[in-house]
Amino acid sequence: MKFLPGKLEGVVLIEPDVFRDDRGFFLESFHARKYRELGIPDTFVQDNHSRSRQQTLRGLHTQLTKLQGKLVRVTRGEIFDVAVDVRRGSPTFGQWEGVSLSSDNFHQLYIPPGFAHGFCVVSDDAEVEYKCTEFYEPGDEIAIRWNDPTIGIVWPVKEPFLSEKDKAALGLQNLMERLPSYQKAQS
Repeated sequence: MKFLPGKLEGVVLIEPDVFRDDRGFFLESFHARKYRELGIPDTFVQDNHSRSRQQTLRGLHTQLTKLQGKLVRVTRGEIFDVAVDVRRGSPTFGQWEGVSLSSDNFHQLYIPPGFAHGFCVVSDDAEVEYKCTEFYEPGDEIAIRWNDPTIGIVWPVKEPFLSEKDKAALGLQNLMERLPSYQKAQS
């Protein structure tokens, strides 16, 4: 199993060991001790599963006080998965990182608390499962505009299918006073 630090502090790409033979494959999709040793929390309180058609874009979402870390993987199809640092005062505030996650590559992305998350489906459809370190609180969630020019995400889709919430999302600059503050990690 490989744990590859992302360009943004706390973001980690996980490449699990996949054992294949004539019967199919086997892999560990989560191992608390191994993940904890590399800084990924072992306490996840909620698992989510979504299915979306091609060109669907979900996000960018974050919670303001009940900050969620997310461990994202794809069980069917392929997505372009994105993390955006939205912690006021962070040296990487407003920067983003994107990776391809698919049912073929088995990769996972850990997105730490204080980051916004979104993804778009690049295959015919995709099923995404992700673990969360905090419970979903609808009144605590905000949506950030998927194509905010101050963030500048290069999405592989130009005219995505969006939820009404995501269509009405505000730009990052309009949300500054509400965003979480950066807390430098203790060494």
